[in-house]
Formats: sequence, C-alpha cells, structure tokens
Amino acid sequence: MNNNIEKLKELIDSHNNIVFFGGAGVSTESDIPDFRSATGLFSEKLNRNFSPEQLVSHTFFMRYPEDFFKFYKDKLIYEDAKPNKAHIALSKLEEMGKLNAIITQNIDGLHQMAGSRNVFELHGSIHRNYCTKCGKFFNLEEMLNLGGIVPHCDNCGAIVKPDVVLYEEALDNSVVNKTINALSNADLLIIGGTSLVVYPAAGFIDYFNGDSIVLINKSSTGYDSKASLIINDSIGKVLSQVIL
Repeated sequence: MNNNIEKLKELIDSHNNIVFFGGAGVSTESDIPDFRSATGLFSEKLNRNFSPEQLVSHTFFMRYPEDFFKFYKDKLIYEDAKPNKAHIALSKLEEMGKLNAIITQNIDGLHQMAGSRNVFELHGSIHRNYCTKCGKFFNLEEMLNLGGIVPHCDNCGAIVKPDVVLYEEALDNSVVNKTINALSNADLLIIGGTSLVVYPAAGFIDYFNGDSIVLINKSSTGYDSKASLIINDSIGKVLSQVIL
C-alpha cells in the first residue's frame, strides 16, 4: 500500500463526518462516458451542428424536443450500467457510519443502486420523469415505454420531461440547502472524479469548513492547492483499496 493510500486510510479512520463530492469520473468506470466527450448532433432540419451543452439546454428542450430526446436517450441513458468499485466502497463507508452524505453531479442513480441512502443529486436523475402538464410521475422504464422519440403522458398527452437540471435551469433549492448543510458540518471532504469546472456545482466546495480535503482525480484541478492530499488515480481503484 503506497503512502497516499495509507494517508487516506488514516484520514478516514480519524474522521466521522465525511462528505463525498463526485462527478462524471465516478461513473465512467461503469462505462458511462462523460457527456462532454460526446459528439454533438447535426440537425438536417435546421442545417447546423449543436454542441452537447446546447442539446441539453432548456431552450433546446422547448424548441426542438425531438432532437433533444434523440441525444438524451442515446448519450445520457445507460440502462445496463452497474455500480463500480467506487460506488460500492462509498456505500460501505456509509454503512460504517463514517460517510454522512454523497453529493453527486451525476444523474445515473448508481450510488443508490449500490446501497447509498443519503445522496444529494445536484443535477437530478434519469430515473424520475414528470409530465409537464399534469405532473404524473414515470420511472425510467415507464418513460422509455411511452413510445415514439418524444415521450407523451398517457394521462393527458403532454410531453414528459426528465427530472434532470438542464443548462439555463436552476438547481433544486431543497437539494442545494441539504448540500450546503452537509458540507458546512463535515470534518473531511473527499472529492473524486471531477475536474471541478462545472458551476454552480463546483462552487459548493467553498462551504466546507472542516480540516481536510482529499482530491482523487486522474488529472489536476483548480482546487489542488486547497487539498491536504491529492491522488491522481482511478477513483474506484483508490477507494476500493482503502475501504473494501
């Protein structure tokens, strides 16, 4: 076990109010690519290219629902994805009474699938979908089974929207408040699988008042100077060595 792994183990052993803040890198090990690595979409109808960020914006959803759902279903939904070593290790850490919250920018629900209970999803979840008119709820399977490219409510016929935060949309206030509260009270913050460039999500880290920040990411981040420990490696590999 190398020195960094030993140091991380010592930090976890000596803290009892840990918060984990994770990004796309946590799920890439479950073969879910970071959507920013996806190519955009060329619309023959509009004769122009759209970037991934444009394709998952509120404006695009409202104006071009068919193109939105083509991209969304192809690039953001991975029905066969399973929790990886990182998800399982974090679930174990919660079970041990050490981890008080997971704050995730991911929308895949894999933390819950691994058994974690206290998960704050900053950007929502593909597993929740609501009719834009009558509010009827649909889980992922039900939404996909509504037929056609654009899902329409079987109750009133309006479009069913995934409960994910699109560009131009505000984060959910209750999730934001829980996130700030968890970070403000934590004594150890472990950040993993994120480059910390997506705002406002990345800005929440400034609410952390504890004594130690651990950064586990394959590449450097703008927050490296604030970290007590930096490990440039696979998040699943590192957490499984320390916890499982």
